[in-house]
Amino acid sequence: MSTENAERDSLFFLIDEALGYVHPAALRAVASLKVADRLADGPLTAAELAERTGTDATVLHRIMRLLATRGVFEEAEDGRFRLTSLGHALRSDVPLSGRAAVLMLTDRTLWQPSGELERCLSMGGSVFDDMFGMSFFEYFAQDEQTAATFHDGMAAMSDWENAPIAAAYDFPESGVVADIGGGQGGFLLAVLDGRPGLHGVLYDEAHVLAGHRPPGAEISARWRTAAGDFFTEVPRADVYLLKRILHDWNDEQCVTILRNCRRAMAPGGRVLVVDAVIPKGNEPHQAKTVDVMLMASLPGRERTSAEFAELFAAAGLRLSRVVATGTVLSVVEAVADEGAGG
Repeated sequence: MSTENAERDSLFFLIDEALGYVHPAALRAVASLKVADRLADGPLTAAELAERTGTDATVLHRIMRLLATRGVFEEAEDGRFRLTSLGHALRSDVPLSGRAAVLMLTDRTLWQPSGELERCLSMGGSVFDDMFGMSFFEYFAQDEQTAATFHDGMAAMSDWENAPIAAAYDFPESGVVADIGGGQGGFLLAVLDGRPGLHGVLYDEAHVLAGHRPPGAEISARWRTAAGDFFTEVPRADVYLLKRILHDWNDEQCVTILRNCRRAMAPGGRVLVVDAVIPKGNEPHQAKTVDVMLMASLPGRERTSAEFAELFAAAGLRLSRVVATGTVLSVVEAVADEGAGG
């Protein structure tokens, strides 16, 4: 390839990359309108969809035409749009709906700071406090709608992965499992399901627990909720679950959470950090994208296995193994490092 052709290809590639932000913006627009739900019974024109959503037909057509290039919709010769298999999870009425996750990931609390990475470089981290006048979680505490968007989105991201993650790890036959910062409780339910010897504690802030998923009859007798702050203390347990928790916080904050688990856990206990583990090399991985998003809005980060080991060591724990789950997340297991003390 000539130098001129290589430069041209590079130019075209970079321009397409720079335009990439328009795609999630379009995706958010149709998700907010529940356009996919309206296509469940068959294809419709943009004009028909606009009438049912109270929007401008020309604008809606242009947005859907763009998303058709991404495989979310398909436009037929007669101008009608149909929902594709790739776009199916955009429906809100299917078991594994991704609509809430799309709305969370494109919410202004994540979207706007991600557009300020140049400022992140000079500030050395998150620009959220500077933009919103408070930290990420302080903002959620005073804005119920944003908090609901976040918790619903996290639940949507978790619903499909909870069962395979729970199945990938060899949980003990008996004991107490505490899901720290467990949100609506979907993962803890998956862990307890089919393991009659295990009891569970869903631990989170009171306002989060108010929206937890009630367990079925088989699990209800082995389940309880407990309200608290994991930076202060955690309940006693044999196994601690920290699913998508540590990546929200900086190293010092993570060590505080882990030390609280180390201090409270029963003899022979273990801590299971369920997070993405950044792999080596240049291959794409969702964790590398999420890591930069976290950098803009939160104090946290995605981590490598070596970085997890350093956190554990500082908390009196030892990384014992990393278990692949068939999802983007791994189970990073830590046990007490008896030589380090409590």
